Amino acid sequence: MNFSDAENYLFSLGNEVAAMKLGLKNIRKLMASLGNPQNNYLKVQVAGTNGKGSVCAFLDAICLSAGIKTGLFTSPHLISIRERVRINGSDIGKNDFARFATVVRESSERLVAGGELESAPTYFEQVTAIALLAFGEAKAELAILETGLGGRLDATTAANAEIAAITRIDIDHQEYLGETLREIAAEKAAIIHGGSRVVIGHQQPEAMQVIRSKCAEFGVKAIFAGEPDIAESRNTAVTVSNRFESDVEDTHNITAVFPSLKDVSLGLKGRHQIENALIAVHLAKLLQENLPITSENIVEGLQNARHPGRLEFDGKYLFDGAHNAAGINALRKFLDENVLQPMIFIFGATKEKNVRDMAASLFRSDSRVIVTQPANTRAMTARAIEAAIARTPDQKIFATTTVESALAKADDIWVDGDLIVVTGSLYLVGEAKKILKDKSQI
Repeated sequence: MNFSDAENYLFSLGNEVAAMKLGLKNIRKLMASLGNPQNNYLKVQVAGTNGKGSVCAFLDAICLSAGIKTGLFTSPHLISIRERVRINGSDIGKNDFARFATVVRESSERLVAGGELESAPTYFEQVTAIALLAFGEAKAELAILETGLGGRLDATTAANAEIAAITRIDIDHQEYLGETLREIAAEKAAIIHGGSRVVIGHQQPEAMQVIRSKCAEFGVKAIFAGEPDIAESRNTAVTVSNRFESDVEDTHNITAVFPSLKDVSLGLKGRHQIENALIAVHLAKLLQENLPITSENIVEGLQNARHPGRLEFDGKYLFDGAHNAAGINALRKFLDENVLQPMIFIFGATKEKNVRDMAASLFRSDSRVIVTQPANTRAMTARAIEAAIARTPDQKIFATTTVESALAKADDIWVDGDLIVVTGSLYLVGEAKKILKDKSQI
């Protein structure tokens, strides 16, 4: 297969969420057929509801600063599927992706033909296998794996990572993970196993109780990066860069834990990123037992980290893939603290989301809102979103059927100085960025 063939084949397997089959049997058999390349390098797996991608971005930047051969696996992608598999800071090449995809497809089909699997591994399972195989060939020293959904039955868990991190857990994906915070926490805490080294971010009490029980079950002594005496500290030791160069006060006290880190300016915007940075720093400290990471590498990595589509300014646009209540609340807080200019919102969401609550948190009484439907099978229609929004008399809401028409509408109503905020779904952010890139507007 060439790259186009590989993309088409993987997409033919169905939507990575709607067509997924939670479980580790298929991916374990697939990886065994490929020689279990994941056993040849150290692995960090990051699970959680919000922030796991940011933790991965921080840690990857730290390791790149240290000159460590690093593989990074994340999901979903924004524009190209190659974004999911990064080696030493760069997206995997088209030819390499196609080559690994061909090997994985052929192994999958042999397993099915031989009766070892009932059906072909899913889209997410095969892309996970592509990443693990690519990291092995690149002789990676470390692989950083972002959990796709949950943890207990997620394909990345088959890699049996030696180090685990769990970011803040919240209500999301209830149809797959459970209706309560305790049920969801149990799914995510299941990445912890005997012998794990574990870093835990700030949690609500119900989630923390579940995680502590899992650690106790395996005799694991975890590092709690979000304990109240750290997470609620009030000082100005860390400043968060933003578009207007203003310092954000009342930050978490990183230097209280790591005195060698002085006045770090984080590369990722938003007060909530300090919590994610703390987790990444603790992970880096654990990795120092195996890899040559210095305090200078940590500082440089925190400053240089980038995470496209998350509080990403580009010209007159702000892209943020906030796709649940916690993400929307973080975005709203960032906007309140840092954005003074008038805003136009382009908003889309997937069908299972609580759009009414998301809209109530994000939009103001006089907001200009363009609702739309990304080209994804899980996307909610613009009309359904419009009907769910509890509008006020001063709100202006426009419904568009495509992302392209939403961007055009935003241009129509835009006046000089407006900021166009694209949010509600990473699928929306990715599609909007691709359209604008093709038109050379960003």
